[in-house]
Amino acid sequence: MGRYRMDRIKDGGKTYYIIRHTDDMSLVIAPTKYLKHKTKSNRSPNTVRRIAFSLTVYLSFLEENHLTVGDVLEMKYDRQHVHFTDFLAYVKSGQHTDGKSITCPANTTCNTYLRDVFGWFQFLELQDQTHGNLKVLESHVVTFTNPIGLRFSMVRRSFRGYLKEDEHIGRTIEKSSIEVLLENCTNIRDKVLLLLLAETGFRIGELLGVKLSSDIDIGRRQIKVTFREDNENSARAKNASQRRALISKETCRVLLCYLSMYRDVLMKSGYLFAALSGKNAGKPLRIKAVYAMLERLEKKTGIEATPHMLRHYFANERRKSGWDILLISNALGHKRIETTQRYLNIAGEELEEASLAYFESQKDLLSVDALL
Repeated sequence: MGRYRMDRIKDGGKTYYIIRHTDDMSLVIAPTKYLKHKTKSNRSPNTVRRIAFSLTVYLSFLEENHLTVGDVLEMKYDRQHVHFTDFLAYVKSGQHTDGKSITCPANTTCNTYLRDVFGWFQFLELQDQTHGNLKVLESHVVTFTNPIGLRFSMVRRSFRGYLKEDEHIGRTIEKSSIEVLLENCTNIRDKVLLLLLAETGFRIGELLGVKLSSDIDIGRRQIKVTFREDNENSARAKNASQRRALISKETCRVLLCYLSMYRDVLMKSGYLFAALSGKNAGKPLRIKAVYAMLERLEKKTGIEATPHMLRHYFANERRKSGWDILLISNALGHKRIETTQRYLNIAGEELEEASLAYFESQKDLLSVDALL
């Protein structure tokens, strides 16, 4: 590829991504404005970084075909359709890697690149009405009903030329495997981390962003997710919102023991999870360290586990226990359900009641005495 590159800059606690020409390092204005818009819209830095990479690939594709964005928008439907399917083929064949990769991207990855490109084009349409438009995106009306029975309709635009994707089923982990992992943890912090991932359904970035002074209510056995962009360990909640999760009595006991055992280190950190020893002792735990811990456990036990697999475990166990799908979505922090929650203002109470009922009816992950 080589014609364009993305760079990262920090300003006022925010991470921004920009795109430059590689020959003179000058800024490519139009896509960089779009990336700034996505950052200002509180999109995850990882998401914005992915979009930035997708756009560098597309800009190179345009240049190789001697085209501009304006040329594409002025194309007739059939030519525009061919252009975007050619882009999918370009990515699928690995041409965007300059032969640096020996494996071709999955169809899902190729489609994601194109969806990112379409997002930029739609932004350009809204910004500058003098351009043409994306004729290949077909509009259709989607109607849905919210939890209190109100019907809503919205217009969505879709492309008929995406590559066929394999059906994806999220990987989960069995309760028995979690028990083995807990038994093989080398310290109580890692046990608390696994227990909370399994019992709250929080994303790892959300959990590592939990602060001792403001996000934990021991009396009510609740942990809160708070959206922040300035966490020292770069942990970040995915959506700009708050939610709470109830933990079991047994896990709360283990948590209290952990807080007591490492009180000085944790007070220095200010976060629920911190490095316990070495040169980083007292600093907030980073996501990289969590994955390293899980890799060590896998070598010891032969059991693969990721934070996302534990999140799937949470969802599946609640579904088996009879939770309504809307409650599960609420607990997982899915964006559309959070929007509904702001209107209803009752989902939090329902979630707490369901959590209480769940912990009363289910056997604990592991005997608390075995953990302490």
